[in-house]
Amino acid sequence: MNERPVPLKPNLPFQLTIEAPGKVGFETHDPQPLGPHEVRIATLYSGISAGTEMTAFLGTSPFLNRHWDPQQRLFVEGEQSWTFPMPAMGYEEVGRVVEVGTGVTKVHEGQVIWGTWRHRSEHVASEDWAAMRVLAPDVDPKLGIFSQIGAIALNAVIDANIHLGEYVAVFGQGVPGLMVTQLARLNGATVIAVDRMASRLEHARELGAAHTIDASQGDVAAQIRGITGGRGADVSIEISGAWPALHEAIRSTAYNSRVIACGFFQGEGQGLRLGEEFHHNRVAIICSQISGLNPGLDHRWDRSRLDRTVMGLIGEGRVDFGRLISHVVPALGAQDAFDMLRERPGECLQVVLDFQG
Repeated sequence: MNERPVPLKPNLPFQLTIEAPGKVGFETHDPQPLGPHEVRIATLYSGISAGTEMTAFLGTSPFLNRHWDPQQRLFVEGEQSWTFPMPAMGYEEVGRVVEVGTGVTKVHEGQVIWGTWRHRSEHVASEDWAAMRVLAPDVDPKLGIFSQIGAIALNAVIDANIHLGEYVAVFGQGVPGLMVTQLARLNGATVIAVDRMASRLEHARELGAAHTIDASQGDVAAQIRGITGGRGADVSIEISGAWPALHEAIRSTAYNSRVIACGFFQGEGQGLRLGEEFHHNRVAIICSQISGLNPGLDHRWDRSRLDRTVMGLIGEGRVDFGRLISHVVPALGAQDAFDMLRERPGECLQVVLDFQG
């Protein structure tokens, strides 16, 4: 790995930045003092999101090209919401408590905490926040990175409203897709996994997909109808963020049924032809996005419950997310890690930055 030294002051906390499209940087800062009910967490590992986070790294995110108005909840003309340089996104973190405030009673030094705090070497949090996110001592700390990406996958499965015995087609078998495959199967589905990469389809088979389809070979929708007795998938989940995959998910879905769109689509919808199966088969497209939940369940479910449910399933061994980690890279080699995800995505699944060096 082509490691680069952290600039500015040595031996201080640091975080990753995106200096320009395709260029990773680092910046240091003075340690944040602790309040009486706060804890300091030294980051152990931080996962890179190969979807949403890469849109920031590559400069394709709409936040870098449009202005997001949070009051109207609209992208509008004006100065873009994000500009370079900016902190790297980072939302898959786990770390160890190394210092506690004078009034802290709910956590102690040495405990491992999972959560979201960007790609930074340390994080200061309230003891209440940390106490809700203690990783069980018998769980590999690397698995702590999966709370949010796992919650995204679980949210898609909840939005899918799967019933026992239904066929669920999952389009995209990257990290979140392989999570959806496991969670949908756990929810009673017969999973049909779709991807263009043979290695990812092999992972899907090993993790419980009943059927796998290579999207580069033949008519996917026809194959899914063959598997389902001509009906089509009871529900399809698109989690690759590719417009043609969304179109194929629509084609593959049964009449009067639904597609869950969970991928972060970029730009205009090239390859999406809504005058065809979407229109004639009355297919509903439902957006699944982590900022909210199914409106029929949000009186019982919230973001915290999503996170805690995923981490509970990991701790109980009911899902195998550890198998999704393909590379562990020193944090100072982040440029190489991002470059690998951009240039050779077929070689990797979950890439993890190690902050312990």
